[in-house]
Amino acid sequence: MSQQQIVKEERSLGELFSELANETGTLVRQEVALAQAEITQKATSVGKNVGYLMVGGAVGYAALLAVIAAVIIGLANFIPAWAAALLVGAIVGIAAYMMISAALAALKKMDLAPRETIETLKEDAQWLKKQTS
Repeated sequence: MSQQQIVKEERSLGELFSELANETGTLVRQEVALAQAEITQKATSVGKNVGYLMVGGAVGYAALLAVIAAVIIGLANFIPAWAAALLVGAIVGIAAYMMISAALAALKKMDLAPRETIETLKEDAQWLKKQTS
């Protein structure tokens, strides 16, 4: 038996538990850091999509107003102006509903839970049980 093996075998139970506590603390800190990184990444993605949704909506709104005015003026040559405005307004409203619904559905599908961290925490809990058994 080597000198190093004898030294390891002679460590007290208190030293072993102290080492286990230190390792567990390090592991928990690393898991928290992983969870923070994962949540930050997902929040950034959500924020970017919401930003694109807002900017795209504003630009599209401006363009849409110009097109709507042109369509209403064109239709007013064939039907009363109020009917042209009502018809175009209804069509634009339906299109807006469909776009907003699609964007909200995409945002709802995003999984914001830190799945990787949850899995590693489960693995760590199993490892800790084995170490203390």
